[in-house]
Amino acid sequence: MAPRPIISELPIKVADRGFYRGFSLDVTLSSKIVIGLLVIWAVAFPDQAASVLGGLNAFILANFATWYVGVMAAFVIVCIVLALWPAAGRLKLGLPEDEPEFSNFSWFSMMFGAGIGVGMLTWAVAEPIYHFNNNPDVIQGLATSKGDDNVLNAFKWSYLHWGFSAWSSYAIAGLALAFFSYRRSLPLTIRSSLTPIFGKSLSGPLGHFIDAVAVIATILGVAQTLGFGVNQFVDGLSRIGIGDWITKADGSPSTLGVIVAIIVIMGASTLSALSGVGKGIKWLSNLNMGLSIFLLGFLMLFGSTWFGTVAMFAGIWDYLINLPAMAVTVFSGGSETGDALVGWQGGWTVFYWAWWVAFAPFVGLFLARISRGRTIREFVLGAVIVPALMCFVWFAWAGGTAIDLELTGQAGGQIFEATDGGKIFAVTDILLGGGVLSWLMAVIIVVLLMTYLVTSADSAVLIVNTINAAGDEGPKARPHIIFWGVALGSVVAALLLIGGIGAIQTAMVIGALPFSVVMVLMSISLVKAIYLDGKREAAGMPTTADS
Repeated sequence: MAPRPIISELPIKVADRGFYRGFSLDVTLSSKIVIGLLVIWAVAFPDQAASVLGGLNAFILANFATWYVGVMAAFVIVCIVLALWPAAGRLKLGLPEDEPEFSNFSWFSMMFGAGIGVGMLTWAVAEPIYHFNNNPDVIQGLATSKGDDNVLNAFKWSYLHWGFSAWSSYAIAGLALAFFSYRRSLPLTIRSSLTPIFGKSLSGPLGHFIDAVAVIATILGVAQTLGFGVNQFVDGLSRIGIGDWITKADGSPSTLGVIVAIIVIMGASTLSALSGVGKGIKWLSNLNMGLSIFLLGFLMLFGSTWFGTVAMFAGIWDYLINLPAMAVTVFSGGSETGDALVGWQGGWTVFYWAWWVAFAPFVGLFLARISRGRTIREFVLGAVIVPALMCFVWFAWAGGTAIDLELTGQAGGQIFEATDGGKIFAVTDILLGGGVLSWLMAVIIVVLLMTYLVTSADSAVLIVNTINAAGDEGPKARPHIIFWGVALGSVVAALLLIGGIGAIQTAMVIGALPFSVVMVLMSISLVKAIYLDGKREAAGMPTTADS
């Protein structure tokens, strides 16, 4: 029995006049209302908001750990299958005549910058240091906290959170969107990737709901990244001498510091978004890649070169041989050790999996936009392995230098005691001995952080507007770009002010849960479509919109 013909039309009703001309009112207004109510609630009733969000967060982390661990492991397996499956790997994300729009360098730069490049400036130093102090191996008595026997464990767990699992989730979203948009000519929205399962019913309320969930998850996921970035940005401004008013006595950002940072970052990102992907975002991505190479080169040459080399290669080997177990293990409580393991996994692994899921609609859609004309195999190798290796390099030499400085006593606890965002500044201060050179390096780090934050924020604004506009990739009305720039900044500021970064983490974990279900369906839908396309080819049926 021959399979059904492909679906190459999915009408989505959009307004034909007025302020929302070209936008889906159902998706745009519902997502705006939810985000607006969250901001108003957080500002008007901060104590109640913090309490309710905290309760929901605890419930999700306690009851959905198995779900998140299983889902992320499944994404890795699906990516491996798609890359190795001959019938899938050779398929082009587009029509036969389509060629990639961007060079490999620009492609990698935009993937890394819009993905989790900004996280490297905080977590490439902070996370290995945290895991060097405590991780499941330490909790189980298999390694010593801050001991030589715990060094590789610090990298193994860091690589787990920032490696193939994270980028596989992005790749699934990006592949599904690119496949159905560029091979089927369907709208570049999340709902299009589910047509093999739900068919043309996605033109109605079900599709509106799916796209609205994606918009909300995107805003909350990017808010998480910007929240970390704002804290580090303020820390950096304080270090280069902007003034004491920007931080509190404990080193955390002051209210005025948060507001100033948000205005600067979101103002620049909105201007960049107005210029589009091919101009502002591409230029900024190439700039931050160049500055990243400079900073990383400095750490590799003047930091702990040999220590970082060992952390890179021995750490990756340790990560790879332990990945199958780490990727599927769900710790259980009931004892002092078990409860500690559950707490660690909820605060680290489950939190990260929720973060990457919340970030996936944004990064996935952005990857789809810049990957037309590439094959599925090329996409998987480029979007999973290359960015993951870049993360490993950062963790090895930035985090490795930090651990080595503490192990040898050169740091004297300065890195351990610094704030998360301040740890990289502490490392460069120790290496350069303070003075003018340290100040200049701090300026470079602040500029690099600024470019990463702006790239992430402006990309998110464009992606949100693309989803709201029923997949239209063309220029958007300036007021809508400005609105989402202000909305994103308001979410970050409101949640930071009511409960710090913890409030943003909580909102993000909650927002990620429904989209994790959508992502599982996207995986199933993509595999089903590729399988049926093989049958269509055998039956002489078209598999692309123009064939």
